[in-house]
This record gives sequence, C-alpha cells and structure tokens, in this order.
Amino acid sequence: MGQLAMSNKKMEEENKRRLLKLARKVIEHYFKGEDFDLEKIPEELKEKRGVFVSLHEEGELRGCIGYIEPIKTIYEGVKENALRAAFKDPRFLPLTEEELGKVKIEISLLSKPKKIKFSSPQELLERLKPGEGVILKKGDFQATFLPQVWEMIPNKVIFLEQLSLKAGLRRESWKEAEIFVYQAEVFEEE
Repeated sequence: MGQLAMSNKKMEEENKRRLLKLARKVIEHYFKGEDFDLEKIPEELKEKRGVFVSLHEEGELRGCIGYIEPIKTIYEGVKENALRAAFKDPRFLPLTEEELGKVKIEISLLSKPKKIKFSSPQELLERLKPGEGVILKKGDFQATFLPQVWEMIPNKVIFLEQLSLKAGLRRESWKEAEIFVYQAEVFEEE
C-alpha cells in the first residue's frame, strides 16, 4: 500500500508479521493484566522510526495513535501505540475484550518528514502528492493524516481543510500553515 523513503528497503515480511503479532498480543495481555515482550528483538525492529498503529472494526476506524518523529524504536512504538490506539484514543471508547476478535490491526512505519516550501496556496496544491502522509503545523496546533486517508479524501483542498479542522484550526488555515510530508510502509493483518 505505502512506500518507504527512509532506508530504501522494505521491512522483511517476517518482521512485519512479528510486529502485527506483537500489537495483538500486547492488547490481549492488557486485558489479563500482564505485560508482553518478544523474547528476542530483531535488529531491524530496534531502528528508531515514526510509528502509527490503527485499529479497524468492520472496515471503520476504531483507534489510531502514533509518533510522527522517530523518537522510539519500531518495537517500542508498536507496543505503546497498540495500547494507546485500543484504550487512549479520545475519539473512541476504550476497546472491549469482546471487540478484540473483530478488530484488524494496521501498522504504518514512517519516513522522516520533509517540509514543503510554497509561496501560495496554489503552489502548495501543485506540490502536494496524494499518497503521502501530511503534517500541518500552525503555532501550537498540529495534526497529521496518514497516506491512507487519501483513499477517503482524494480532493487536495478538502483533504487540507479536514486536516486544518483536525488540528483545531479554521478550515482555510492550511493556506498559511507549515506543511510537511512523509512516506509510510503500511501493512495489516490478513
């Protein structure tokens, strides 16, 4: 689904499966009051990256939280954000144990964000490419849409207006905001 621009190599399939299993096990063990760790953490999962974990129930978003910047290792980011997406996303009630069986987990590994330089709203629209993750910053306000959001909002203007609203700003605030873009390698449970 997504692309990776950070290290020019895609994550090994075995490690993708390992991360998806980790995210599910962390949530399962939370319900039991237990902690969960992989016995041996592969080197590839010790790299610091931006990481988001999304939960979907019957095709609808059920939770999504992550780090844009590479502040934690992939392993730590998946572990923490799986729990945060399940229980701390303020847009949703905490996940119940009964719901867990219906939930599909998706992980997004992000490249380092790059600022788009533009001198007019039209220039920004020309430089913006659907399929990239987008971060909007204005003062103390910030929000991001993962690359997958383009599938739901393919119109660039509407995409940026919705991102402005998500950041708690006026709909047209994107015209004077700082805009950053990133790539994501996205994978999900079967």
